[in-house]
This record gives sequence, structure tokens and C-alpha cells, in this order.
Amino acid sequence: MASTGELVAGRYRIETRLGRGGMGTVWRARDELLGRAVAVKELHVDDALTPEDAQRQQERTLHEARSVAQVKHPGILVLHDVVRYEERPWLVMELIDGWSLADRMAAEGPLPPAEAGRIALALLGALRAAHTAGVLHRDLKPANVLLEAESGRVVLSDFGIAQVAGQTRLTQTGAFVGSPEYTAPERMSGQRSGPASDLWSLGVLLCAAVAGESPFHRDSVAGVLHAVVLDEIALPDTLGPLLPVVRGLLERDPERRLTVTAAEQALRAALDDPTPLTPPTPPAARPTPTLTAPAPAPSTGPEPPTRPTRSRTAMVLATAAAVVATGGIATGAWLLATNGNDSGDRGKRTDEAADEKPLTPPDDTSPSGPDRTPDPDDTRPDGGDTSPAPPPTKGTPKPKPPAGYRTVNDPSGFSLTVPDGFTRSPEPPRVYYYSAAKRFRIGVHPSPSPPKDRWR
Repeated sequence: MASTGELVAGRYRIETRLGRGGMGTVWRARDELLGRAVAVKELHVDDALTPEDAQRQQERTLHEARSVAQVKHPGILVLHDVVRYEERPWLVMELIDGWSLADRMAAEGPLPPAEAGRIALALLGALRAAHTAGVLHRDLKPANVLLEAESGRVVLSDFGIAQVAGQTRLTQTGAFVGSPEYTAPERMSGQRSGPASDLWSLGVLLCAAVAGESPFHRDSVAGVLHAVVLDEIALPDTLGPLLPVVRGLLERDPERRLTVTAAEQALRAALDDPTPLTPPTPPAARPTPTLTAPAPAPSTGPEPPTRPTRSRTAMVLATAAAVVATGGIATGAWLLATNGNDSGDRGKRTDEAADEKPLTPPDDTSPSGPDRTPDPDDTRPDGGDTSPAPPPTKGTPKPKPPAGYRTVNDPSGFSLTVPDGFTRSPEPPRVYYYSAAKRFRIGVHPSPSPPKDRWR
């Protein structure tokens, strides 16, 4: 790791640390050639990584640089330079004299609706520019929104997991990367994400800014995933005039979600007239964006938007199994369809990865359980109750694993909910849980928990 006073690439003098994230540390530095203050992002190096994973990590840093370089907008952080120092890339970026939205919320509490609306309007402009350039952010959250102290300028940062049209994925196929509370349900369900997914994240951010926390905040990652995909969305009255806007952004069907233009119009109307009105009407359908798959064929029967399908339920259970970890261990976890070796699932193009088949519970497990929502036409032969289980509430004891699943306390220091029949296979530096015949696997890479410094 860099130290104060160190000269990076013969030009950038390190001064103080601004923050630390999962991929790197951000430093305040001095550009000695141009005599200006800059922010320098140092890539973390994990000695436990395989050469392939280390290369992928470096590629992701360069990917962030290319993503930002494609977009020019006052609401998007400016990238000044990319240098190679100590055998890894460093990003040199514009220095924002201020703090993140997350830091402001932590220090001052919830924002007034008018201020939250101002920030959301600025972010909509940044998203419009990014989407027009073919870039999806995919990790819009308060920690990645910077607020300049003097001007009040709103800046979107951290494009580390952005998706760019025509480029391949930089994570393992089937891996989930992002912040679950702010991630759109279509991504949770294994579908291809598009511009609408960023707008969902904006809706969550807008709600969190006014209410103090996201509407999907739960006590566990599994609870968050269940809330995003299945639970009824309860929005607080404190949203005031922003309530219909947030409701339109948090439409689970991406084809009915507010577009950038519709959201801008609704926000401006709400800020001009603070009286809550009826929700803006989401579009019945919208053209397929550049980065999204062709629209699916229309359903043959009516389906209420809040009623998830069986495949969505199965996917959220499987995804929860892949990412639930406790016990002070930071883990990287992913879910893969596998042919029994590590090479078969890597290197797919974006269009191939988007069609990855979601994991469903093993054939010998019961398809029903406390987290399964039945189809309206489903009739159980045993005459049992088919009503959905009540959503989890904050402060209640941790729920038991659903039928067909079990919780394991791994010797490596984490706990995990996995389908019945999955068996443990330690393969350093990771621990895998395989299904019968090793058709599916859940992988966890335990590592020490990083410091909790917020990025600024």
C-alpha cells in the first residue's frame, strides 16, 4: 500500500488517505507536473488470488477507466490519467472537495424531500449521459454519490462494475457483484440488466435519502434479496411529494418503470408543486435499449406485478444461498452452473452470460416452502394452504431455512444457507458446496474484513 509522501509514477505525490473500498484505496495527491490536487485510486493486491483472478482485478480497474472516459458530463467524475506503478494500474481522478451522500446522511440524518429531489435530478442527467454512451453504472448508491461542498454539485463516481456495450463481463459467469439493497429485481433474478436497472437503484437511493434507510433494509443478505424480489414494497409517508416518483421508479417490471425523461418530468412537477398527486403513469412498454435483451413475449394470462413467478422465487433462494455469510468474514460468493471444472464457465460474452440458467432446488426437494409464492392457478393435491408466507420484519428472529435448504457453519468462519444435498469441498483459496453430480456449485472466498472507511 502507498504511504504519505510517496511519488507515484514520478508525478503524483501521495498526501492523505480519503477512503478505502473493496477494490482499492483512494488517496488525495498532488500532481507535481501541473500543480493541482487530484484523487488517486490504488488497486488492492491480494496475495491469495490466483494469477487469473489478479489479472481480472486489474482488468476491472482499467474497465472503470474506459467506462468513465466514454462519458462527458458535469455529473460524472472526471478521469485525468491512468498510470502503471509497481506492476498495477492507478487511476488519477478529479478531486471533489466535499463528502459522499452516505457520509452526509450518517452525519445529518435524512434529507428534506426538496434536497433529495435536487440530487436525484442531477443523477438523472448523469445517467442519461452514461446510458447514451452505452454505459450502465450498476452500483448506484449513496456511497457512490459525491457532493461538492461549495457549489453543491452532484457527482456520480465508482464505475468499477459498470457494463459497457460490446464488452465482456469481468466477473465469473453467474457471479453477483453490487449492493443488494440497491440492486434491481431483474438482476437478482438472473435476467439481463438495462438502463431501467439503474433507475430502480435511483428510486431506492431517493427513498433512502429521505427516509434514512432503503425500503429493502433487512437484518440479513437473504432477507434483503427476498425483500427486493418478493416482498410488498412499503414506502414511508415522509417521502411527501416524492412518493409517486419513487413508486414509479420501484416498479418491478422494468418495461413499466419510469424512464429517465418521465422521471425528470415527475420530479420537476413534484418539486414545483409539493402536494402529493397520483403516481405518474409508467409506460406500457418502451423500446428495447441498446444494452438489453429483446423484450420477452407477452404473457398469455394476467399476472399482478407484485406476484413473483416460481422461477423468481427459486432464483432468490439460490442467490441468497450464494451470498449469505456471517461471523466477521468478508466473502466473495457466487453461484455457477458447472461442468465440474473451473474453466468451463469463464470467458463467456455478455450475451451468453445473460442466458445463464438460474439454479433451482434439487429435484428431490419439495417445491413448496415458506418462501415460495404459488401461481394463481396452482392447486395443491393435498389441499394445503397456498398463501404466501408473511414478509420478514425488522427485529424478528432470523427465519429458519426454507424447505429443502439447510444452514451450515463452515469451519472457515462463515455460515451459509444451501440446498439439501449440497456437499462441502475445500479448494483453497475457496470453499465450494456442490450439488449432486456437481452440476451446480456455490463458492465462497473467505478473507479478512476490510476497514469500514467510507469513500469521500
